Amino acid sequence: MHNRDAVFLEDLCPKLRVRRWRQSLHSYTGKSCIYCGKQSESIDHILPRAKGGLSITENCVPACLSCNGHKSDADVFDWYRRQRFYDPRRAMAIRAWMDNDLRLALRLLQWAQPELNQLADPSLEADSGLNNADERDWGFRAA
Repeated sequence: MHNRDAVFLEDLCPKLRVRRWRQSLHSYTGKSCIYCGKQSESIDHILPRAKGGLSITENCVPACLSCNGHKSDADVFDWYRRQRFYDPRRAMAIRAWMDNDLRLALRLLQWAQPELNQLADPSLEADSGLNNADERDWGFRAA
């Protein structure tokens, strides 16, 4: 029997495929909202479905319920620039996500939220030689 002849559970149950896809979107960002950084609980369409947006990876991002509800069907960049938590690094990450450059988008999100980077890569802590958390993120503080 060849792999192409096999019947996969995802083929029999399309909802399982959608669930795994949604979970993979959340896992890309460490279950954090792409807009504000809080815990993501939903998937937001960058180009809203009401305006012709598709449910594909390049158009769907993890978002918290608050950001997803407030954005509604507004243009993502117009809405995001008006937010109190606006961060140009996250805006660049959204643009990279839309361009299907997930690697760049995730790198920009790590830059915007360094505590996730520290948790995700413990080898960085060993290389830094610093033990105090305040000393590790000194470069990310505002003047």
